[in-house]
Amino acid sequence: MTIKDFLLACIVILAWGVNFVVIKFGVQDIPPFLLGCLRFVFVVFPAIFFIKRPPVPLRLILGYGLAISFGQFSLLFFAMHLGMPTGIASLALQAQVFFTLLLGVLFLKENMKIQHIIGMLVASVGLVILAVSKAGMNSHVPLIPFLFILAAALSWAIGNICNKVILKHANVNALSLVVWAGLVPIIPFFLCSVWLDGMDKISNSLIHIQAKDIFVVFYLSIVCSLIGYGLWGYLLNKYETWRVAPLTLLIPVVGLITGFLVLGERLSYAQYIGVFVIGVGLCINMFGQRLFARFRRKQTS
Repeated sequence: MTIKDFLLACIVILAWGVNFVVIKFGVQDIPPFLLGCLRFVFVVFPAIFFIKRPPVPLRLILGYGLAISFGQFSLLFFAMHLGMPTGIASLALQAQVFFTLLLGVLFLKENMKIQHIIGMLVASVGLVILAVSKAGMNSHVPLIPFLFILAAALSWAIGNICNKVILKHANVNALSLVVWAGLVPIIPFFLCSVWLDGMDKISNSLIHIQAKDIFVVFYLSIVCSLIGYGLWGYLLNKYETWRVAPLTLLIPVVGLITGFLVLGERLSYAQYIGVFVIGVGLCINMFGQRLFARFRRKQTS
């Protein structure tokens, strides 16, 4: 991966990591599914009037939109509605890395080298350390919401594969895919909000919307979706999934740091260790090939 693309990936990870703190502020005033609906309304409008529809079959746009937009976020929001702690949710959602890599090998015939497997395993140990430390703070992780989070992670992974297939074989602009696929989840999110919250709560939330809530919707729609998923699609199109997907393991790290800086949430020693181990795993994944090659040269010389 080039330095430019690595920096673009860092922008995406930073945007998505801060995302959890922004959502925490947003759901204080706006019901989660209504927030999801508003997010994609402003992903689509007014951009859809200026960006051409991707030249791909409608079923592919529907599949991508249902998987990565509605499927991922509806399952995530429903899990949190059932009592899943936010910190654990952000960590468990990173199971999408392993689902993405597995689906990439199965359906895209991608080959993983030993250093990428080692790097992924090391980073996953760091993720487990973070999860255990978070679980210890919350004392109880409910099973059913946890399964919904895993389903959300699988949905994200399916969306990643759809994204790569669409962009690879149809030469589609990543931003146009994000905008047009954003049409798909708007009505399902609204119907879920009507079902769970009722029209009275929806009307009250919209009538009494505050400047803070407008910023939340702006951040989720423009920064996280248009910029974040636009750049993410570009990276998935250019590189193998095993090279890009593990970088998302940094999302909960950014989330923890943001929580500390913005909300004053303290990090435990175990969390510091988990962050360090994830960093080591990602370094192995990115630079392992050079290190292994240098090691072999020293052995043969």
